[in-house]
Amino acid sequence: MRIFSPLYQRAMRWAAHRHAPRYLAGLSFAESSFFPVPPDVMLAPMVLARPASAWPYAALTTAASVAGGLAGYAIGYFALAAVTPWLQELGYWEPYLQVRGWFEEWGFWAILLAGFSPVPYKLFTIAGGALGMFLPSFVLGSLLGRGGRFFLVAALIKLGGARLEAGLRRYIDTIGWLMVVMMLAAYLVLAR
Repeated sequence: MRIFSPLYQRAMRWAAHRHAPRYLAGLSFAESSFFPVPPDVMLAPMVLARPASAWPYAALTTAASVAGGLAGYAIGYFALAAVTPWLQELGYWEPYLQVRGWFEEWGFWAILLAGFSPVPYKLFTIAGGALGMFLPSFVLGSLLGRGGRFFLVAALIKLGGARLEAGLRRYIDTIGWLMVVMMLAAYLVLAR
């Protein structure tokens, strides 16, 4: 069933839209504090659509993600009790507790590696605030970790260029279904 091909085409049109950088910034901010969709899903097609803008897009994604991370930090610092039921209801509580343990053990290194972790970044930002992590270390680790990730994504997409885009266009439905299966498997493993 080819449901991902039309979505891919739409994403490519949106990526070339004149307001796409604003949408990318909004998504990057939201993902770092409360939204479940990572900004890579918008960054990658934007770089494919405008390879010359790869570095500015990666910088924008990083800056907005770190700003959103500060919002997540504030949520953890000031309102953990208010968001705890939400974390529990959405199945994020156990991963949140695991992230909290990583912070207690590794501190700065936990937030630095969070940029590349499959664990939702928002859990790291909320845990950092809940534990009162030293704010300059939190910001530095976020900049390095998230920036490293987004600049790596931009570089890979830019280097892959038209060849990568042709491959994605050809195999997008297969890739999409594989992602659905992987997300279901991850959910089943984390829901235990």
